Amino acid sequence: MEWTEGKALIATGSPFAPVNHHGKLYNISQCNNSYIFPGIGLGVVASGAKRVTENMLMASSSALADCSPLLKDPQADLLPPLGEIQQVSKVIAFEVAKAAMADGVAVTISDDLLKQKIDQSFWKPEYRKYKRIPF
Repeated sequence: MEWTEGKALIATGSPFAPVNHHGKLYNISQCNNSYIFPGIGLGVVASGAKRVTENMLMASSSALADCSPLLKDPQADLLPPLGEIQQVSKVIAFEVAKAAMADGVAVTISDDLLKQKIDQSFWKPEYRKYKRIPF
C-alpha cells in the first residue's frame, strides 16, 4: 500500500485481515479459482465448446473484472462477495461461451438462446426428500 499511496488493487490466495493505511481501512480480497472455474465450466457446457482457448480464459477474467464492486464504489472490495457467485458465474459463462463461438470451437447461437442454455446447464443443489423408516 505504501508503494502505491493506497491505490493498489490487492487480492491474495489466503485470507488476510484488513490493512490500515494512513487511518483508512482497506479490505484485502481473497481470490482463488472459486470465482473463475465455475463460470468457465458452465460456459463450456452451455456452448458445447470442443476445447478451452486462451481467448476463453481471457474472457473469463475480463468478465470477473466487470463484476468488481469497485466499478460502482471506489471504496468497495475488489471482488464481489462469494454470496453472489451464482450470478457472477453466469456472467462469466456467457462471456466464455461468446469467446468459444468467436474462436470457432462452439456453434454460434443467439444471445437469448445462450442465456437459456446457461440457465438450463446451471447446477441447482436440489436433493430428494427422504423419510426415515424404522428397521
